[in-house]
Amino acid sequence: MANDIFSGLAAGYKKEIFSVKKVFYFSVDEARWTVTLGPEGCLVEEGKTVEEADCVCKTSADFLDRIWTGGYRPSAMDFMAGKIKSNAPQELQRFLAAFGK
Repeated sequence: MANDIFSGLAAGYKKEIFSVKKVFYFSVDEARWTVTLGPEGCLVEEGKTVEEADCVCKTSADFLDRIWTGGYRPSAMDFMAGKIKSNAPQELQRFLAAFGK
């Protein structure tokens, strides 16, 4: 499920959303991905490939699927309940927009 989402990211990326390079690090259950977005494109790497990411997101595969394929948008309550954790929630909104979500 999460593997399918991350493996298909590059094909759906809209370059106009990020004029400056941003690095996202995702921890989804036991899997990890680093996604770099910018005006040059989208790079998806398995694992943690950077020392520090601009945005870190930790969630479950089920919750990620609900967001990605179900169109759900996390509320403040989801963050407070720990269903999703991030150091930059506003960047997650831009991340979704960069893929037409």
